[in-house]
Amino acid sequence: MHPLTLSKKIFLALATLLVVLLLIFAGFSIFGLKRGLGPYVAEIEIRRMDWLAQILQVHYAGRGNWDRLRDVEAWHRIEMGDIGLGASVTDGVANDAADRRLPPWYARQLPPGFGNWPPPPPPPVAGFFEGARELPDSPDSVYQRLGLLDAAGKPVAGATGDLADAARLPLRQHGRTIGYLVLSPLKGLESEADRAFLARQSGFVMLTGVAGLIFALAMSWLLARRWFAPIDDLMQGAESVARGRLGTRVPVRGSDELALLGRTFNSMAERLDTIDASRRTWLANAAHELRTPLAAMRAEIEALQDGVRSFDDKTALRLHRQVMRLAQLVDDLRSSMHEAEDQAPVRAPVFPLTVLAEALAATRARFEQRGIAIEAPGVGPSSAVWETVVDGDSRQLHQVFGNLLENTLSYTDAGGCLRIDASVAETADGRRLVLRFDDSAPCPAPQDMPRLFDRLFRAEASRDRASGGSGLGLSICRTIVEAHGGGIEASASPLGGLRITLVLPLGGHA
Repeated sequence: MHPLTLSKKIFLALATLLVVLLLIFAGFSIFGLKRGLGPYVAEIEIRRMDWLAQILQVHYAGRGNWDRLRDVEAWHRIEMGDIGLGASVTDGVANDAADRRLPPWYARQLPPGFGNWPPPPPPPVAGFFEGARELPDSPDSVYQRLGLLDAAGKPVAGATGDLADAARLPLRQHGRTIGYLVLSPLKGLESEADRAFLARQSGFVMLTGVAGLIFALAMSWLLARRWFAPIDDLMQGAESVARGRLGTRVPVRGSDELALLGRTFNSMAERLDTIDASRRTWLANAAHELRTPLAAMRAEIEALQDGVRSFDDKTALRLHRQVMRLAQLVDDLRSSMHEAEDQAPVRAPVFPLTVLAEALAATRARFEQRGIAIEAPGVGPSSAVWETVVDGDSRQLHQVFGNLLENTLSYTDAGGCLRIDASVAETADGRRLVLRFDDSAPCPAPQDMPRLFDRLFRAEASRDRASGGSGLGLSICRTIVEAHGGGIEASASPLGGLRITLVLPLGGHA
């Protein structure tokens, strides 16, 4: 059985969540429909009783209170549309046969069309006989659910009990509320019509929920595939890289976090591919460098074995030189292979300019033989930075300076010049010693500058391979300088050759 992928897990989780939400939605919708249908019907019913509200308003205007309606018989008569307890209206003028206290201006307050009184009585109710004055006793009857409240909300007549959910129709006079006509909602929805209505509405809610669920599931599946497709691509790309196919790249779409992850993966794969190609090139170059002295030694030995040459001091000297060259090459290879943390210097206060002066003194004769002038006025004992101190290893720093000088000797044309300058720079990380080595022509090509510190690299077009060393000197310099917490870089020199800029952090000693 194949394990579930991340996209399928997310889809199943979303599907489960959507089903639960649908069930909750349907349950609460049906429950709310059952609870809210009664008050809704009561609200509709009471809005159709404006005729009763007008009778009650006329009654209150004629008597100024609701005291008469506290009698059950009087309230029943009002419910049945009997206006004898209120007032009669003739030609738009309200007249009270029982009590003549209606103000003379009341006729102007009656709504338009009020002169067509009395309004038609409500349709006869089953079981109601006009002379009996009896109301239906069914609890769902509108007459049993109808009531009157005064302006303070206290019951006057009709329905009693909890009227919090009852529908209310305000009764007003001169813009002032004088009471409320209230109608309690149905207690139960047990009729066939009620059940049919609830069934239709519940079916509609369920149908809507199922349609929404299908749409949501389809969108969830599409989004899960869209969102997690880059992750699948990354997984396949990682497996491909793990198998050694370093040229693998994943497609990148958009600019979100997954796109950033894809670009990072491609950058990592490209770097690994570059490192692998560099490793192969380095191995080929190392094999070639080692083959040269070994081939010379083999030729000398075979000549001795064949009797072509006799073993004398000159032959011994040639063999010794090849062995020393081979030993030096092996040492350089081993040094260049160390990382910065492996080259951790023995920390001690060192005067770097003094070490540089020693390296210059050791190579000055060779510079004179090549006719290369040395200009170093800023690094002598009279310079302002002569007594600067760094925490490091004097032997390793001497090797760095020696390699830089050897680089100039190997590649600068005869009759050229080497200029060395030193200064102290203030940076955010503290004070640093900056040394610049500028030599004269030739200069490496601009595209070769970043690779000058790679192992076994030579800019063949501008620097003669035969006159050069192993191609490891600058690589060793970078390893040692970075171990000291500094940096080294190459650029074009204003003298027409190469500029090497070396930066070392200064210690706390003076």
